[in-house]
Amino acid sequence: MKKLKRKVVALVLAISMAFCVTGCNSKEESTKASTNGEAMVGETVYPVEVTDSQGNVATITEEPKKIISVAPNITELIYELGLQDKLVGRSEYCDYPEDVLSVESVGTLWEPNLENIIALEPDVVFTSACFNPDAVEMMKNAGIEVVVLDEQTDISGVYTMIEVFGQVMNCNDKAADCISEMKSTISSVEEKVKDLDAPSVYYVIGYGEYGDYTSGGDTYAGNMLEIAGGDNIAKDISGWGITLEEIVEADPEIIVISEYMKDDFVSMEAYKELTAVKEGHVYTIDINMLDRQGYRNAQGIEELAKIFHPEAFE
Repeated sequence: MKKLKRKVVALVLAISMAFCVTGCNSKEESTKASTNGEAMVGETVYPVEVTDSQGNVATITEEPKKIISVAPNITELIYELGLQDKLVGRSEYCDYPEDVLSVESVGTLWEPNLENIIALEPDVVFTSACFNPDAVEMMKNAGIEVVVLDEQTDISGVYTMIEVFGQVMNCNDKAADCISEMKSTISSVEEKVKDLDAPSVYYVIGYGEYGDYTSGGDTYAGNMLEIAGGDNIAKDISGWGITLEEIVEADPEIIVISEYMKDDFVSMEAYKELTAVKEGHVYTIDINMLDRQGYRNAQGIEELAKIFHPEAFE
């Protein structure tokens, strides 16, 4: 049963990462999301043009009344900013907060139900770079405005995403407050850990017979590990692949992993001799706070820092 579980988890992760790699590659050739230099304060004046994370310009003619989010990170932001009453559709992966499960699902990131999306008559659909690009084109051809909000490498890009979202939805002040709270939390963490020795850290994304996966130095979660005061063993690796030999050689002091993977991981022969496993320094965390680029990343950084440097939070 455990072997089957590993196969399923590894397959899902491999597919998900393949989607996001495509998003990363396309983003490297485009501009970051922007509001064309306009200040993010007060009321949005419509019509407004915004440039999304892939360099596409969306024209929003009036304040959106009905929106669909097929990006879990944006769905979380919608609730944080109090706009859930405007949300008429979500992806299967949008599961936080729990209340969102009552919103109609429009399918997965790769296989959305386009007929359902069109029938819901949204003013705007928010997606990430992991969303099926063919579906994006079909929605645009149907006259639906699509805004892609995605960030793959740096926490500052999330601030821009939130600003753009606030501009589209006419909630600039709330967006600014959200950004300010994130910056305050992260600044507090950085101050606490700045003079402390960084433990070597391995963040487990995937493992086992289908390969080992983590967050390299040029990835978003990799950036978060460093901000939290950890020494990412994959900091010199680009992307998500890492070999078992590299893991064993690095022999991390701390391992961070999803709760549902921990028991299986620590019981596998390949990892049993790692120092972190033998000494009981394998810690679980809600990985959505790391892998979904959004306002909860500040909390994720704080949770990581508490794992790496518990003495700083006593």
